[in-house]
Amino acid sequence: MTVSDIRKPELMAPAGDMVSLRAALQAGADAVYFGVVSMNMRASARNFSASEMPEIAGLCREYGAKAYLAMNTIVYNSELELAETLIEQAAAAGIDAVICWDFAILDMALRHGIAAFVSTQMSVANSAALAFLYRHFGVKRFVLARECTLDEIVSIRRNLLAQLGEEAERIEIEVFAHGAMCVSVSGRCFMSQFAFNQSANRGECRQPCRREYEIRDLRDGKEFLIGQDYVMSPRDLCTLPFLDKLVAAGIDSLKIEGRGRSPEYVSEATACYRAYIDFYFACHGDADFVARSDKLKEELMRRLDAVFHRGFSDGFYFGRQIGDWSGGNGSKATHRKVYVGVVTNFFKKVMVAEIKVEGAGFVCGAELMFQGNATGVLTQEVESIEEAFKPVARAEKNSLVGVRLAQVVRENDQVYMMVPVDEVENARQ
Repeated sequence: MTVSDIRKPELMAPAGDMVSLRAALQAGADAVYFGVVSMNMRASARNFSASEMPEIAGLCREYGAKAYLAMNTIVYNSELELAETLIEQAAAAGIDAVICWDFAILDMALRHGIAAFVSTQMSVANSAALAFLYRHFGVKRFVLARECTLDEIVSIRRNLLAQLGEEAERIEIEVFAHGAMCVSVSGRCFMSQFAFNQSANRGECRQPCRREYEIRDLRDGKEFLIGQDYVMSPRDLCTLPFLDKLVAAGIDSLKIEGRGRSPEYVSEATACYRAYIDFYFACHGDADFVARSDKLKEELMRRLDAVFHRGFSDGFYFGRQIGDWSGGNGSKATHRKVYVGVVTNFFKKVMVAEIKVEGAGFVCGAELMFQGNATGVLTQEVESIEEAFKPVARAEKNSLVGVRLAQVVRENDQVYMMVPVDEVENARQ
């Protein structure tokens, strides 16, 4: 199979709020998925209101991207009317698809003429299930169960062709490419419900798997060692080291997890995967492709390593690697963001941002990050600092300074500084 025979996969990014939405689009996402205040698997994320869906769809269209509404929770009988209303609003707003696994939501979406994508919560892991849902319900995209290996995904695609013939081309396969993994793999977990009466299947997970545990014998108080520290906390999935294999497998959509994570995580993860996908399709036939591919992967992995993660794993793509499903507590990122202050004005003619320094001070050469609903995420190295129209070497806390920028930022944008983890405390002083 040559690269001309492979469809360029869609890159789908998460959006937990308007800043992350814009950051994902600016970084090159082909699609974004988001939730509204109820009925999605990230109830603790900031989320959007239903009234914002027209704005979301409109912004996505400006960037030539698609917008998908996640409604991938258990739905109770008392919520059917609300669910129907949300889907009506989504269809009217121009939302491209609904991600779901409850058959009531699936039925509603199809009745209202909006595409339905089967969520990984349905745990579809074989071609017969895909063919059944396609034939009887018209479902054309499936987020496969996370337990599927790469070989199994290739087999599913091949078997679909044998079962459906040319119609198999209408079916799209979506997989997770990056982000957090659930200890229950495809996400149908009951630990939080049992421990805190807050259901992960309602988007309310309290993440008991991310905690540190001891097991003691109640009779004699002896501690049993069942592993090191965080025995149930999985590492994060990262497919960038073998992204070329996923692309070559003919996967139609690559999803980045992270609606509950920061805008800079969304921006950097999306940009890194965008860079490699574009490189693959532009350069795959070149004689030096392998060497350039390896070099680019190393560079992009350094960038991914700088934003929040719990250590990286291949997931199940190359088999069941038990060790990756524990010990992944806390962030393993090489850099952290430290709050600097807020933009109080922007002088567009001279491209200078006026910054009120409320937190950490900074010097020339520092990497500043600007975040805002209309700005998204913008990072730039500081080349010069002015205070009271005079150049200064350092912006001190409680000062009002000007910094020249290459792109527009806006009043009230939040300003952060990216620093190595071992320098965070010094930066805050």
